Amino acid sequence: NCLIEEIRQFDLAEDYVVSTIFFGGGTPSVLEGSEIMRIMQAIRERFPDIREDAEITIECNPGTLTEEKLQIYQKAGINRLSLGLQSADQEELKLLGRIHTYNQFKENFYLARRIGFANINVDLMSALPGQSEESWQETLRFVCDLEPEHISAYSLIVEEGTPLYEEYGEMCADLEKYGDYASMPKRLQTKYEGCKCLPDEETDRNMYHHTKTTLAKLGYERYEISNYAKEGYACRHNLGYWERIPYLGFGIGAASLVPGDLIGKCRKLEGKMSRYTNPDQLREYAHSYRNKFQAELLTETEEMEEFMFLGLRKMNGISKKEFSEYFGKSLEDIYGEPICKLERLKLLEQDDDRVWLTKRGIDVSNSVFVEFLLEE
Repeated sequence: NCLIEEIRQFDLAEDYVVSTIFFGGGTPSVLEGSEIMRIMQAIRERFPDIREDAEITIECNPGTLTEEKLQIYQKAGINRLSLGLQSADQEELKLLGRIHTYNQFKENFYLARRIGFANINVDLMSALPGQSEESWQETLRFVCDLEPEHISAYSLIVEEGTPLYEEYGEMCADLEKYGDYASMPKRLQTKYEGCKCLPDEETDRNMYHHTKTTLAKLGYERYEISNYAKEGYACRHNLGYWERIPYLGFGIGAASLVPGDLIGKCRKLEGKMSRYTNPDQLREYAHSYRNKFQAELLTETEEMEEFMFLGLRKMNGISKKEFSEYFGKSLEDIYGEPICKLERLKLLEQDDDRVWLTKRGIDVSNSVFVEFLLEE
């Protein structure tokens, strides 16, 4: 109800042409189908200009879908599903705390196909505790046999504040310090004996490269560091993030990036973007759907940095012309030195207009992105 009210209260809706809508996680599919329908009705009532070909996605956890829900999704206009499988191995799913099985995922996938969904993404995760190159290859094979239109394949990052971090955070820190288990002191080897080991860096890289090779052979184009799609099925919503197309976020913890200064309610402030994030706790969110006075007007430096490290995630990289048109400055004047340095290291390549990551650059992309941080 709060979410619907927030949508209804948005006061610049007539300014927007809506090309994509994305119901993101947590797990939106735990809601009743009727609740998703109500949210979509509120969006359509408030935003008069939704494109006929709009990409409308909902993230779903296997085991939370029913025939009735999927039929309601279709009726509501949802035309893309993102299924969070992560792994086809039951032990790996248990370690991640997932409640679904691979069979439940398959049942949901076939059910969605039978109802008529022709654009399905499957989320996968590699470098899981206890995962081998063989089990990862098997997960890929099982998923590819189903022929989804899109596959997102991420490497596990153990985040602070999660149950996985409590179990593996210290181990990760020691692994980073010593390089591998064999190089650890005996006391640490003893401490971690019997634990499900996280794959070492070499195994992680092997999984990563196997993914690219396998999916390329099956007709999936890699268009972003972790995303692969059949022709015509790249996720338009995510491309919008990487290309810094303005977006509105509604709901608990949702973020927005919009032109102009929301504090002053300016419709456009040339060369500036504002970002704001909703409260991430229900009680606070329910009392204040959006505190516009906490909006952050990005500096030109921040915008340039985002332009680079978001755009370079894409396989076709960034455009020098687009940089110049947006900022009124040439890319070479601002980033000539780091680009030349990274080109010498064979981490970047460029032509007359574009700059992109090499294969080696993709492998160490975070290190590359750091080079584009500017001093204020």
